[in-house]
Amino acid sequence: MKKQVCFFYPFLFLLLSVLFIGCLLYGAVSIPFDSVVRILQGAETEPAAWQHIVLQSRLPQAITALLAGASLAVSGLLLQTLFRNPLAGPSILGISDGANLGVAAVMLYFGGTLGLETELPLSGSLAVILAAFGGAACILGLILYFSAKLRNNVMLLIVGIMIGYLASSLISVLNYYASTDKVHAFVMWGLGNFSGVSLKQLPCFVLFSLVGLLLALLLIKPLNALLLGEMYAANLGIKVKHVRMWILFCTGLLTATTTAFCGPISFIGLAVPHVARLMLGSSNHQLLLPVTLLTGACVALLCNLLLVLPGTQMILPLNAITPMLGAPVILYVIVNRKNIQYFN
Repeated sequence: MKKQVCFFYPFLFLLLSVLFIGCLLYGAVSIPFDSVVRILQGAETEPAAWQHIVLQSRLPQAITALLAGASLAVSGLLLQTLFRNPLAGPSILGISDGANLGVAAVMLYFGGTLGLETELPLSGSLAVILAAFGGAACILGLILYFSAKLRNNVMLLIVGIMIGYLASSLISVLNYYASTDKVHAFVMWGLGNFSGVSLKQLPCFVLFSLVGLLLALLLIKPLNALLLGEMYAANLGIKVKHVRMWILFCTGLLTATTTAFCGPISFIGLAVPHVARLMLGSSNHQLLLPVTLLTGACVALLCNLLLVLPGTQMILPLNAITPMLGAPVILYVIVNRKNIQYFN
């Protein structure tokens, strides 16, 4: 196992670096490698638009993809461990649906649309981000409340699914009564996007993401204890109820942050933990969580590269790419579930 880890960490760091540089070099507009290097070094280049593309678009987009992929992958791993369910993902507790509901309320009911001036005091992308955060926070508060009332994880899982259904129902009502252009804007937001985070918004996104990821790393020991079952974890001195609330808060923070800034992103949080398990062949979170984090970042950067069709300036929606990578993994997991070690 140690030999495997000694191989995986350098490999993943190297792959991450290559994909990150690729995101800076490759896009709808072709920019020479030496020009990109000079721009990153602070030198002036011609045409001036290249500098804007690299620094204002590609660099924030690459950082956003890296942190969003890591956040969703770690969230999926935490929830799969907590509920002892390999098909659990970041959207299972309804937190993503809460963010969707907040954005739907702003875009469909109040008239706030991306990039357009409205009568709202906070308009455009800022209104969308705050609405997504608010909706996700409300659902997270409900989940934490029920977590304190319910001891059974299965019941808590069902509560989260039901809350998600309620949020989806309200979104359907808002969609039904909204005008066509507002529905179209909401649908476009729902396709996911790593390019929606500007340089001004990037520090806030980075801060919330890093806080959530750091908290997840601090939960490694209780997560390993939970693999043995709640009774064994309690006998080891783990306060299961408190740990469960911290796991829910951590996944809620990571999911809410990513959804607020990037929109709902499918399959990364569900599929990447399985990829990490298959690579390691272990459920030890001391190894599994860092590998999952790095793999999630790599997968998101790869998806970001695949958005641009070669030889064209056409850009595909993010959620048109993620199922192509994630769905085969989930199908493999379902077929070979008995042969894969998830929990001790």
